Amino acid sequence: MKGSFYVRRGKRLFDVVVSSLALVILAPLLALLAIAVRIGLGSPVLFRQQRGGLHQRHFAILKFRTMTDRRDASGALLPDSARMTPLGRFLRATSLDELPELLSVLKGDMSLVGPRPLLTRYQPWYTAEETRRFDVPPGITGWAQISGRNSLDWDGRFRCDLFYVDHCSFLLDLKILFLTVGKVLRREDVHVDTSIAMLSLDEERRATRGMAAAGNSKY
Repeated sequence: MKGSFYVRRGKRLFDVVVSSLALVILAPLLALLAIAVRIGLGSPVLFRQQRGGLHQRHFAILKFRTMTDRRDASGALLPDSARMTPLGRFLRATSLDELPELLSVLKGDMSLVGPRPLLTRYQPWYTAEETRRFDVPPGITGWAQISGRNSLDWDGRFRCDLFYVDHCSFLLDLKILFLTVGKVLRREDVHVDTSIAMLSLDEERRATRGMAAAGNSKY
């Protein structure tokens, strides 16, 4: 897989051509969404967060903002569900919040197709096998997104990511992009508030290792 022309050269060329065309075609929509977010949620319009990219290098992912900065009496941010607005829910449900990631694709931080970029704080919690997901650039969509998306548990997501790493090809990327469009239009397997849908990776694995340690201490 690593020696194929598509992985070495073609994938990047495909990303540049498609993301450039998409940004031009979608420019009016992007402008309207930016105005809506500015009016409905305030500034900044774009949400930036450090994620793990190719070979675990950090980069700033770009999305349209979907939550307010509401805080409690002590100054701590309220839970995601309390900060989500109707506009934010619409953007997430339709995946429109992810359109600015096309800029990351054009820049080279991301690809159109690949494992989704995850939080940098997760990096100590991957197994040695799971770190192979970083052998290809992270993507706007991927095999996991068309195979269950938010309904998959972490182990299921990583199995999908590794399948993609081992089978990356032009035809597979086209298939994933085509199926993604259908998923988005039907709004399948979308959880607007993912913090409710599942534990974060570090929380889940910390709990799992804690239970394993507790079990071992009985013997």
